[in-house]
Amino acid sequence: MENVIINYLQKPDINDPILIEGLPGVGNVGKLAAEHLIDQLHAEKFADLFSKHFPPQVLVGEDGVVKLVNNELHFVKSSNKDGFDLIILVGDYQGMTPEGQYELASKILEVAREFKVKKIFTLGGYGMGKVIEYPRVLGATTNKGLVEEMRKYGITFPKGEPGSGIVGASGLLLGLGVLEGIESVCLMGETSGYFADPKAAQAVLEVLTKILNVKVDFKQLELKAKELDYMTSKLKDLETSMIESQKEDLNYFG
Repeated sequence: MENVIINYLQKPDINDPILIEGLPGVGNVGKLAAEHLIDQLHAEKFADLFSKHFPPQVLVGEDGVVKLVNNELHFVKSSNKDGFDLIILVGDYQGMTPEGQYELASKILEVAREFKVKKIFTLGGYGMGKVIEYPRVLGATTNKGLVEEMRKYGITFPKGEPGSGIVGASGLLLGLGVLEGIESVCLMGETSGYFADPKAAQAVLEVLTKILNVKVDFKQLELKAKELDYMTSKLKDLETSMIESQKEDLNYFG
């Protein structure tokens, strides 16, 4: 097996598409956002990407049938004259090594060249280490002109953030995209980073859909966010209860 293989199911007829990456990462923000976009826009899968750089395993479906872990490419043909054709990248995993990350990103950019991608948006989470009630969307771009353009959509560019840089596909597609002459933007939703965060995913999607001039329904993400808020409140109650219990024990032995 080659290091990276793309198995095309079809070659879609799309014009100067925008590539959107939403692979697993901090808070699974990008993955949740991209998968919701695929569902809402009825995107159609056109290719599977397999790699030695993914974990050596298969996933077992509810019907007992297995599938090799992979990434997938989906496309959307715009029906709006002011809209954009899209390629959306989602998947189970990212590359497990730096070498794998580079090889996978390079292969995705080969696809971008083949379909004459005009711009790339990568989606991810920005870990804050605490629960964020109203997540901001932070941005990073490949040129100053894009910074000013993205600010119009409410994207923030705090000085020195993210301080540690952008790791994985969300960063590499920007960096390597520059070498291909492709303008790129990374959108990062603030998240605790402790669990899959639909609230941060919605924040990112609300911005992205304005940029792309498409409409999506956020009810499913809002429902997931409410469920997460409920679980978080229960954990806080449990934590408070444990602290009070410890105080009572200390008073008893005092």
